[in-house]
Amino acid sequence: MTKSEELFKKALNKMPGGVNSPVRAFNAVKKTPFFVKKAQGPYIYDVDENKYIDYVCSWGPGILGHTHPKVIEAVKKACENGLTFGAPTEKEIILAELIQKCVPSMQMLRLVSSGTEAVMSAVRVARGYTKREKIIKFIGCYHGHSDGLLMKAGSGVLTDAIPDSAGIPKDYSKFTLLANYNDENSVRKIMEQYGDDVACIVVEPVAANMGVVPPKPDFLKFLRDITKQYNSLLIFDEVITGFRLALGGAQEYYGIEPDLSTFGKIVGGGMPLAVYGGRKDIMSCVAPLGPVYQAGTLSGNPVAVTAGIETLKILIENPKIYLEIDKKASILENAYKSVGLQTKRVGSLLSVFFTDTPISNYNDVSTCDVNKFANYFNYMLNNGIYIAPSQFESMFVSVAHTDEIIEHTANVILKYK
Repeated sequence: MTKSEELFKKALNKMPGGVNSPVRAFNAVKKTPFFVKKAQGPYIYDVDENKYIDYVCSWGPGILGHTHPKVIEAVKKACENGLTFGAPTEKEIILAELIQKCVPSMQMLRLVSSGTEAVMSAVRVARGYTKREKIIKFIGCYHGHSDGLLMKAGSGVLTDAIPDSAGIPKDYSKFTLLANYNDENSVRKIMEQYGDDVACIVVEPVAANMGVVPPKPDFLKFLRDITKQYNSLLIFDEVITGFRLALGGAQEYYGIEPDLSTFGKIVGGGMPLAVYGGRKDIMSCVAPLGPVYQAGTLSGNPVAVTAGIETLKILIENPKIYLEIDKKASILENAYKSVGLQTKRVGSLLSVFFTDTPISNYNDVSTCDVNKFANYFNYMLNNGIYIAPSQFESMFVSVAHTDEIIEHTANVILKYK
């Protein structure tokens, strides 16, 4: 028995499924998870001394690779001054200014500790501002595990949503309307029926939680236009795409400005930190300025904020990073296509889909052969390459993935049968 297997056996008695996040369970690929000992640059090392090229990058934050020296040094110094104070620090202002420099739509913002908190709070603000209760989300887009957003479809887009988890009261679902991603008509029908009651449409501008599914041309513009038509708000969930596709996230990449945005992953530089914000008149509804309450003891804690500051500084000072990682991801995309695998890519995000059905929404993604994906995952892992253990996740390319590593990975892909 390996050390990872021994640890997993112990963990099963301590935590549900032996993990603290279900995606780490490895159930989908018929394996037990390996336990990580350390990570450095593009590599991750397990407790059994196995070394893997890491394309998970902690599910997105690691755009600079692991343990970037400038980030680590700054975090160490911050720790020496204290871990948390429950009071404001100047660094919160510095981070806010950096975010606003990159994302002009974030006229006012609030720091929180997770993407789930950020989206939950943004939706609450939208409801408080519009004084409406219903929201529209898209099937297959994930916005965290808050009760009102963890919904899946019934028999059609206009039927009541069904909670996607036990423990969620059914009454929550009547406020969440479900549309099909990339399907303008499904949104239009809902808005025609419920538009005057819709507080917001919340969307991943690039769907990245059902695999990477790019928006069709003009889909995001359509969402911008129809929300204005009905005086609803448009929320971009950029927890994954923020600072990943461009310094200004997907809204810069596609040239569409939402009313509210949420950012996570990269904005915290690998530490637990997220942010929501947008137009000043909307964010002025948040307490203590307005009646929309939201708070968190560890929100804006100095260690996480420090990691975020240093990460954003590096990205701002080196804008060519985005061209570099885009080019590297395109090499992997071409390798996958060369062996006949359907691949979707936006910038440094990419996914392989084991289906012949053209991918544009969740219904298409659901046709994937998860057994074929499991075989592919194990092939890659056996060749020292760690990808997400799920058909429905993204690969992330980082600055730390050198040309040699990308070439090696492409060669491994080209040998896949």
